[in-house]
Amino acid sequence: MQPQRMFLAVAAGVAVANVYFAQPLLVTMGADLDISPGTVGAFVTVTQIGYGLGLFFLVPLGDLIDRRRLIRAQFVLLAAALALVGVARNTAMLLVGLAAVGLLAVVTQSLVAFAASLSAPAERGRAVGTVTSGIVIGILLARTISGLLTDLAGWRSVYLISCALSLLIALTLFKANPQPKANLSYYGLLRSTVTLWTDEPVFRQRALLAFFVFAAFSTLWSSVVLPLTEQSLSHTEIGAFGLIAAAGALAAGPAGRLNDQGRGQLVTVSASVLLAMSWLLIVWTPRSLWALAIGAIVLDLAVQAVHVSNQSRIYELRPEAGSRLIGGYMVFYSLGSGLGAILSTALYSRSGWTAVCLLGATFSLGALATALHADPKAAAASRPASQVVPVTPTASKRACP
Repeated sequence: MQPQRMFLAVAAGVAVANVYFAQPLLVTMGADLDISPGTVGAFVTVTQIGYGLGLFFLVPLGDLIDRRRLIRAQFVLLAAALALVGVARNTAMLLVGLAAVGLLAVVTQSLVAFAASLSAPAERGRAVGTVTSGIVIGILLARTISGLLTDLAGWRSVYLISCALSLLIALTLFKANPQPKANLSYYGLLRSTVTLWTDEPVFRQRALLAFFVFAAFSTLWSSVVLPLTEQSLSHTEIGAFGLIAAAGALAAGPAGRLNDQGRGQLVTVSASVLLAMSWLLIVWTPRSLWALAIGAIVLDLAVQAVHVSNQSRIYELRPEAGSRLIGGYMVFYSLGSGLGAILSTALYSRSGWTAVCLLGATFSLGALATALHADPKAAAASRPASQVVPVTPTASKRACP
């Protein structure tokens, strides 16, 4: 299982990187297409809108059709979208391509659900942690790789190379036993995704937490390119901060193991405190790049610890609806990321870096408040997977109409 987990982690990292390639390139892409710096955040936002739509309309399909086939098809279509971005010659073509990239990059979450479904209950947190580590590394190295390739061969090369990698993953995806499927129509599948929001308080709490956490995450990584560019840093140097912050991936494995041991709530609250405190360092970015580096590491450690704990806990609620739970949860991730991107870049143009940091700190405090006011009954979801009561077929049909 370990080689399979590593493959899924790499594939997830490659897929999710496509959502974040543009962040250190916003100024360059905007200049190429004659778009002002104050509005280039739209590149990130349109990608996140596509991602949010894919989370709701595509990821739940993993409960209806074979996940392996779904993942292969998504990677092939993702390659086509990346090719469109790579050859875009005007703003409209670029925005359509980026929206399609976001829509199809949700294969990342299909991979998380796939890894969870292939794992025994007692190892599910570790499986999710492994794949999430790949996602974290993909998100953060996306900035480093895109910056380096842009300096070497232009920003279009980033998307064309990723196109080739996506096709390679589609061709080499390992075989797996068929997974149980929901006895639902597509409409019923989408309706049951909404029903999970009304029926599961833990799901609601974790979704709201995801919104705040990733709004804070996006506030930093969507706007930090602006003050760094003003300091005359190259694309490669700007991308290097993503490489430094990749240390945040180290939080994914321990967070998954602690959740398996029933300590998910402790992880969530502790990480939310760290998230809020990270802005006390990040605010010094214009005066100290060391402050940015350390603050970014703390922020990413906190974000990934919360994220792994969230996904592990919601999957335990109804394993037979794993794709719907992950997809519905990640809709709020996408909403937070899109809001953080567009607000932070616009706010920087008007009020500067301190205002951006106040925005990030506000989102972080929202995450902490959500974690502290979680329903005490939610603690049952954090018990070790070995103690989770299995869902019977009858209960499954009752729970997911």
